[in-house]
Amino acid sequence: MRFLLVEVGTRLCAVPLEFIAETMRSLSFEPLAAMPSFVLGVSLIRGRASPVLDAGLLLGSAKTHASRFIALKLGARSAALAVDSVVGVRSLPESAEQEMSPLLSDAAVGSLATFDSKLLTVLRATSLVPDRLWKVLEKVA
Repeated sequence: MRFLLVEVGTRLCAVPLEFIAETMRSLSFEPLAAMPSFVLGVSLIRGRASPVLDAGLLLGSAKTHASRFIALKLGARSAALAVDSVVGVRSLPESAEQEMSPLLSDAAVGSLATFDSKLLTVLRATSLVPDRLWKVLEKVA
């Protein structure tokens, strides 16, 4: 499987390439009240209002520098993931992935792997924005 590797603080994260629309410099966004801390706001990307998620806060660590946005295609919806930097596209052998224990499970984290002797967090792109958040964003838009 092919992934886009990104840096989020000291972490290396992978997003399945099938969910990537494009990478871009960070854009301006409008903050929204009463959103989870990892939702920075909403940005207009290719004419669509898209929630902007801070990958660092989403993963429970420090806020990113948000120097790059990863535009995600999530079915009929879209979102942007704010990250520190883009490393590139890589293929990971299926044997590299290890299922996480239930104690480490997180809706956004699919599994852990190793890549070039670093721990790699593989993100579940379709689970980055919870359904309850989509409902709130649909009311605002």
